[in-house]
Amino acid sequence: MRLKYFIFLTVFTLTASASFSQDEEAQGTKGFDKSRLFFGGNFGVSFGNSTFINVSPQVGYRFNEWLAAGTGINFIYSNFLYYDFAGNKDYRYEYGTAGLNIFGRVYPVRFAFIQVQPEYNYTWGKQKFYNPEQTVGIDGKFVPSLLVGAGAALPAGSGAIILMVQYDLIQDSRSPYGQNPFFSIGFNF
Repeated sequence: MRLKYFIFLTVFTLTASASFSQDEEAQGTKGFDKSRLFFGGNFGVSFGNSTFINVSPQVGYRFNEWLAAGTGINFIYSNFLYYDFAGNKDYRYEYGTAGLNIFGRVYPVRFAFIQVQPEYNYTWGKQKFYNPEQTVGIDGKFVPSLLVGAGAALPAGSGAIILMVQYDLIQDSRSPYGQNPFFSIGFNF
């Protein structure tokens, strides 16, 4: 019985390897191929009592149909104005994040992927209280994050719309991602 499983596994492995190598030869993937590069990331703004700016571009490379990886930079700025119950300004909270990330994606099916993204960000900020008026600085600190998630790459023109849900496994108190899963929408060119 074990011999049958061994033979089946050997034939399956050889067949899969042959199919994979033919696919790679047909695509001409010897060396670096500029057509496999993609650009994208997260970009967002919001203004009002709360200001939020996120500029986090990324560049990646699609090694084959199942694997992609890349790197990016992060810049996130937020400014929140809070009011007391009487409607008076209570305090303002400013927070900034800047850092680097790398990511890896595995595509178990054509348009769906699983992503891991370690980051190392520098965070800073301040709180301004209005009654009595005083400003308290938040010391700068390097903060690690480990984002894991899943998403879909929906074809759109010469790129793809990226829909993702992610979660920070490290949960540092100064993480810009909070303690809950978060959703993002982006575009890859």
